[in-house]
Amino acid sequence: MPHHITPQLMFEGNAEQAMRFYVSLFDDSDIVRLERYGPEEPGREGSIKQAEFTLAGRRYTCIDSHIKHAFTFTPSISLFVDCKCRKEFERLLEALSAQGETLMPPGDYGFSQRFTWLNDRFGVSWQLNLEAAQPDLEGEAR
Repeated sequence: MPHHITPQLMFEGNAEQAMRFYVSLFDDSDIVRLERYGPEEPGREGSIKQAEFTLAGRRYTCIDSHIKHAFTFTPSISLFVDCKCRKEFERLLEALSAQGETLMPPGDYGFSQRFTWLNDRFGVSWQLNLEAAQPDLEGEAR
């Protein structure tokens, strides 16, 4: 029985750039480990053979594939971010959508105050969510 399930992102040459970008966007995020291809290995020398990083305290791994595949990332699976406030939502939207593709423009879709779905410039799919105000125990909106 596995102890952890860790998402792994496969890039084709820009894993380090993507990882550094993602780590810069979230608190409690860091690059934990970098292993690079050496001169006699199948991948391009210096590219990411295996890396581990954290985003908001959660563990991820990534690689630069040395094989050219007929596929890339798919929006069928995405990283879902519950934003604490509108300012955080807008900051992440601006950063992640730059040179990317919007799948659902920012708006109120009924299930949240503000929501958007996008592919970033590396092809990774993100859903940003600003939850609707929920009443607390006394019925006051938070």
